[in-house]
Amino acid sequence: MSDAFVDLGDGFWTIRGSFRIGGVFDVGTQCSLVRLASGNFVFLDSYTLPDAIRAQVDELTGGGAKVEAVLNLHPFHTVHCEWMHETFPQAKHYGTARHLEIASDLGWQELRCEDDALMQLYADDFAFSIPRGVPLVSDDDSVHFSSVLALHRASGTVHVDDTFVFLRKGFPISLLPFTGRFGFHPTLAKALEPRAGAADEFREWAIGIGVDWADARRIAAAHNAVLELDTKKLPDLIGEALGRVKPILDAHRAQHG
Repeated sequence: MSDAFVDLGDGFWTIRGSFRIGGVFDVGTQCSLVRLASGNFVFLDSYTLPDAIRAQVDELTGGGAKVEAVLNLHPFHTVHCEWMHETFPQAKHYGTARHLEIASDLGWQELRCEDDALMQLYADDFAFSIPRGVPLVSDDDSVHFSSVLALHRASGTVHVDDTFVFLRKGFPISLLPFTGRFGFHPTLAKALEPRAGAADEFREWAIGIGVDWADARRIAAAHNAVLELDTKKLPDLIGEALGRVKPILDAHRAQHG
C-alpha cells in the first residue's frame, strides 16, 4: 500500500504507512499528527516518514520545531522509534514501560504513556484509556492486544492500535473474517489475565468506552484504515463486537471464574 498523509480535519492528520509481515503481506501501520490547542503538535506513535510526507509535516510544524512530543501508545510498536528520536530531537519522546526497557539507549522522558500524570498533562486535548482485564504488556510477545487509546477531543478521532481492529485489505488478507468489520484484536483469548473477574472487567471497560466516547466521529485504527462513524455510533459497534467475542469471555469465566 502507498503511504498517505490524510487531513481528517480539526487539527488531526493520519499517516497511513506500510508494514509487511515476513516481508510479504502488507498489513499497514499508522501514526497521527495532532495540532494541540496551544498551536504546537504531537505525534501519536512513530513512523519513518517518506520524503513527501515529511515535507508536508515540516510545512505544518515549522520544520519540526513545533512538534513538542511523540507519544508511543502501543508497547509493541517500536520499529520506527529510533527514526523519530533522530528526526525530532527537540521533542519529548514518551513511551510505555516496554519502550523504555527494550530501547533504553534512546532519550525517553521519565513519564510513561500509561501514567496518569502524562494523561493529565494532555487532558485538555485528549482523553486516554487503557483496557482492563488484560495486561498492557503481555508476557507472550505475540500478543499485541492492549494499548493506550486516545480520543482527540477537537476532531472526535479515536487513535487506536490493535485493541480495536478495522482493516481494508485486498486478497489474501481479505479472506480473514474480521477484514472490513470493526472488532477486537484476535488475540483477546490469549490476552485476558488468567484470574477471576478479568473477562467481566474487560467487558465493562469496553462498554464504558462506548458510553464515554459515544460522540466520537471516527476511528483511526491499526493497521490500515479509518472508520467514519456516520451511521454507526461507537456504542453500537462495541456492543456488536462484544457479541462476537462472547464465547471467548464465557470460556474464560468457566475456567477462571
